[in-house]
Amino acid sequence: MLKKLLPCTKGYRLTSALASLFVVGETIMEVFIPFLMMKIVDIGIAGRDMDYVLRIGGLMVTVCLASLVCGTLSGRFAAVAATGFAKNVRGRVFHHMQGFSFANIDRFAPASLITRLTIDVNNTQLAYMMVIRMMVRSPVMMIAATIMAVNINARLSLVFVVAIPLMALALFLIMRAAYPRFGRMLEKYDAMNAEVREKLTAIRVIKAFVREDYEYGNFVNAASALRNFQIKAEKIVILNMPLMMTAMFACIIAVLWFGGQQIIFGAMQAGELFSFITYVSQILISLMMFSMAFITLVISWASIKRITEVLDEKPDIADSDGSAAAPQIKDGGLRFEHVSFSYTKDKDRLNLHDIDFEIKPGQTVGIIGGTGSAKTTLVQLIPRLYDVDEGRVLVGGHDVRDYRLSDLRDAVAMVLQENLLFSGTIAENLRWGDARATDEQMIAAAKVAQAHDFIVAMPEGYDTLLGQAGVNLSGGQKQRLTIARALLKTPKIIILDDSTSAVDTATDARLRAAFRSELQGVTTIIIAQRIASVMDADHIIVLDEGRIAAQGSHQQLLDEGGIYAEVFHSQSKGVS
Repeated sequence: MLKKLLPCTKGYRLTSALASLFVVGETIMEVFIPFLMMKIVDIGIAGRDMDYVLRIGGLMVTVCLASLVCGTLSGRFAAVAATGFAKNVRGRVFHHMQGFSFANIDRFAPASLITRLTIDVNNTQLAYMMVIRMMVRSPVMMIAATIMAVNINARLSLVFVVAIPLMALALFLIMRAAYPRFGRMLEKYDAMNAEVREKLTAIRVIKAFVREDYEYGNFVNAASALRNFQIKAEKIVILNMPLMMTAMFACIIAVLWFGGQQIIFGAMQAGELFSFITYVSQILISLMMFSMAFITLVISWASIKRITEVLDEKPDIADSDGSAAAPQIKDGGLRFEHVSFSYTKDKDRLNLHDIDFEIKPGQTVGIIGGTGSAKTTLVQLIPRLYDVDEGRVLVGGHDVRDYRLSDLRDAVAMVLQENLLFSGTIAENLRWGDARATDEQMIAAAKVAQAHDFIVAMPEGYDTLLGQAGVNLSGGQKQRLTIARALLKTPKIIILDDSTSAVDTATDARLRAAFRSELQGVTTIIIAQRIASVMDADHIIVLDEGRIAAQGSHQQLLDEGGIYAEVFHSQSKGVS
């Protein structure tokens, strides 16, 4: 897993090394201070040599200042390295996610991906800082302090032989118990984020149905579940500090007892005992720091695993090996050759069954069918948002899998059922279709989409700021803006997925008339519930439960009877 994240240290390896280097300097200075204190007590004070006391005291002050400078520099370099590392991790994960197909995204809930990009990356950042600081400082201090303590009194150092294995065993048991609990805790974070995301997205529906109390109860349940798992995980981790402190105090008592006896018998001096106790504290504190860092790594390991799960996810849809020699899309001709598809990849649960039809370049095709008849599923195969399980989809005479994804999706403009707009001005949203579009091109597209009139009626016109998801527009206005955005791509195929459902019939008629006159040579696919929206199409396909129930012109389908004729007559009666 760590190999996946090592490239994210690029650009911050020098600062990471400097953070570790300066923490080594800080630690060595700290270990040297008790040695100087021993000299002051046993030589300067015992011999009443004030010059020696002042000289060694001045040296000790210098060492303290050097330790302070090294610690400050280490902290700064560590902060820069850790935040830079976290930025690179987020960038790499987000960039990798952009290559996901719809099937990949279906496997990772959006709330879970948000948690991985925020909380999990924060945990990983903290772990990285622990590695370049505490995981360097602790062993250096332990080794240096042990060497100094053994030099002072080797027999008294046997105290560590008992204490250190016991502390290591306690740390191992805590780590083993804590790791799976933190993994489950992060899953509860996903669940809570999913609740928050759903409630904020649907806040208008919640208020319209006066369901605030009910949804608050659902959120409280999710937050309580997270809290319970946090408590289960933390109550294991909090045992670390009491156990370490108990071991530390036990060692100090043992050193005072045995060291005091050696002083009484003249085998040890007071300054040596004082310094030895300080080294004992440093050794045990370094073990405590190591254990804390290790616990943090255990917590972070669950986050690292979740991040690498995203990085390990291979996009279901990618350019073929020969994409460098991929053909160019010459026209919007479309052919489905006996296509079958299943979201679950289960041949016994197909969403599309043996779909076979052809659309000539520049034709307008209507697709109609009941809810769940797989109309949207069918058109999503054209720009390879999903790939077929059987058969082929051909655009411009070539299998869509032969094209580079970027070329294919540039040639296909989709207006999805969900009319998603972004925060920013109307002009900025329209230029998603073509970032280099001129004002004249943008206005022309808006006029075809019947959006120009309501845009110029706004105080700021095309510079009007939209709220998140276009909250300050009506449903019909959003639909027309998304159509204009798609038109700016100047595509070879444009797919309108029930994209006029929120506009009135007069506007719908003007849209269809504008498409006929302005989209010459562009293959147009219109998915609709209203037969009036597709009756003028060159070809109409009727879907029923993922199968083609009928296809032909409006008059041919009426003459055949069946589903199309039934729907037409029922809608005609409704109009009457």
